[in-house]
Amino acid sequence: MLSQAALSSHPDKVSESERANAEIKFKSISKAYEILSDDDKRDLYNAQGMSAFEAGNRGGMDVDVDLEDILAQMFGMGGGMGGMNGGGPRASGPRQPKRGEDEEHPYNVTLEELYKGKTTKFSSKKNVICSHCKGRGGREKSKPKECVGCHGRGMQQGLKSVGPGLVTQETVICRPCKGTGNVYRDKDRCKKCKGERVVEEKKVLELYIPRGSKEGDKIVLEGEADQLPNQEPGSIIFNLVETEHSTFRRMGPDLAADVHINLSEALCGFSRILIKHLDGRGIHVKHPQKSSGPLKPKSVIKVPGEGMPYKKSELRGDLYLIVNVDFPDSAWLKQDGHMEKLKELLPKPTDSMTAETVDEVEYEEDASLEAFGAGNEGDQWEDDEDDEEGGQPQCAQQ
Repeated sequence: MLSQAALSSHPDKVSESERANAEIKFKSISKAYEILSDDDKRDLYNAQGMSAFEAGNRGGMDVDVDLEDILAQMFGMGGGMGGMNGGGPRASGPRQPKRGEDEEHPYNVTLEELYKGKTTKFSSKKNVICSHCKGRGGREKSKPKECVGCHGRGMQQGLKSVGPGLVTQETVICRPCKGTGNVYRDKDRCKKCKGERVVEEKKVLELYIPRGSKEGDKIVLEGEADQLPNQEPGSIIFNLVETEHSTFRRMGPDLAADVHINLSEALCGFSRILIKHLDGRGIHVKHPQKSSGPLKPKSVIKVPGEGMPYKKSELRGDLYLIVNVDFPDSAWLKQDGHMEKLKELLPKPTDSMTAETVDEVEYEEDASLEAFGAGNEGDQWEDDEDDEEGGQPQCAQQ
């Protein structure tokens, strides 16, 4: 933006009658670019305005042009930077936000804590208004001076580089006066807060997580963030993050878990504790129930009312138990008489299918579906004749 303005204002690009004004403007824009392209000079300008570059000051440039007026024209503000420590109408006093910023933090919670609820205490450090000076920053009868950095506004329009030759404006709290618009001399500053108006304090806070809370819920401690004079303090906000559980999975108000039974229990039934709940209770299940048959692998048992509690309610979701049937190992089958007894008790084998041609094959017992589909790479083929002739098509001989 500034580089384009400099090119358009170059004395060689205007008529002879406009050359004198163009030289002044070109010089001003060049000085503006020199300030904005240097991080240290730009910070100095944001803090003190053009007074930082007057002859005799640190970093002085000894220029006789109105640089702030050039910057004002660049940003279409007219009549100075209006808060950039220069021209423009002066505000009646510092403008500060009515409410301080909130502080947000992630907070990890277990599924047990979300199921039962949790109350915990922790120590927090925060800034509080100085009790000695009541937030003035200076002695009671002393009078502060107007801040030269913001001219009493408390806020500044700073310039931030967003690219080579490109800048944008941003409104920030004045750093020298910390938004008050005035400063105290060293001898008049409060001995306790050193003019900062606030002091650090430790406070024990209580965090309450209602039962039934879920991932993403916010626990708000209203007004417990840092304090500033003439501002309502912000809040400390904890965003709940649910940690993964080794047994249970949650979906809304419902819970799901895998349970294991052996083959005898799947066929003949059982009456025992299948799983321990999040609050330590054992969940006892009796099977079979009336009109129920054997349990197959991946059968689902639904236990109504044993899911997660709803917040501020006595209602609960449901618990879903996914049944895994554990078969006996080969050592049990090899014991004398076991195989024969099973054949007598279990249903007879399924009749074999018929086919004109039958191949008896060998198989792998330890196979898995991880290798399923991996043979696609073998579908590629190559033309041997093309390989022999370098893969190039041959022209027919006439």
